[in-house]
Amino acid sequence: MTWDWGAVADFMPHFWDGLLVTLKSLALGSLISFALGLVWALLMRTPTRWVRWPVGVVTEFIRNTPLLVQLFFLFYVLPEWGLTFSALTTGVVAIGLHYSTYTMQVYRAGIEAVPLGQWEAATALNLPLRRTWTAVILPQAIRRVVPALGNYVISMLKDTPLLMAITVLEMLGQARLFSQEHFQFTEPLTVIGVAFILISYPASLLLRALERRLVR
Repeated sequence: MTWDWGAVADFMPHFWDGLLVTLKSLALGSLISFALGLVWALLMRTPTRWVRWPVGVVTEFIRNTPLLVQLFFLFYVLPEWGLTFSALTTGVVAIGLHYSTYTMQVYRAGIEAVPLGQWEAATALNLPLRRTWTAVILPQAIRRVVPALGNYVISMLKDTPLLMAITVLEMLGQARLFSQEHFQFTEPLTVIGVAFILISYPASLLLRALERRLVR
């Protein structure tokens, strides 16, 4: 086996296209998972059982089924019900929905970690419930869970290759297509592996530094 730098040069335009799709999927999926996870967490704290129970069932079902199964369901089953989306949109929604059930637990832990005295102080000041959440509880809770949320972003990054299963040409999809067309697998797959390391490892170091700063 010999390393062919010419194959690397030929693959790079495809790599940049795939990287753009990967980062777009990651960014949009993260936004969905963060926003929806917070909604799940708040709904699970409502006193109404008929709200908590359905939310609990739905989130447990999503969390305990594989992401790949959810991708196939959204991409192949929903069109039979008249709901058709592009492959990229389907992938972004699937990743965001799947990881929202994990970020929900992170938010829950952060909210429960807020000292009881903060709730009592808000009550003593006669703050409205919305003001209590937005000005007192959530700022403290989210500050505590930022590192954990960041870890899930890295996990989402490593799950983006699954989008290849529904024809999304992210980094691995581009590498696979290039390899099949040129019968050269080592170079494109190595480039993809290095790219994931160069993105995820510095991100993990940044999260560690952020965690040390936030716990002070």
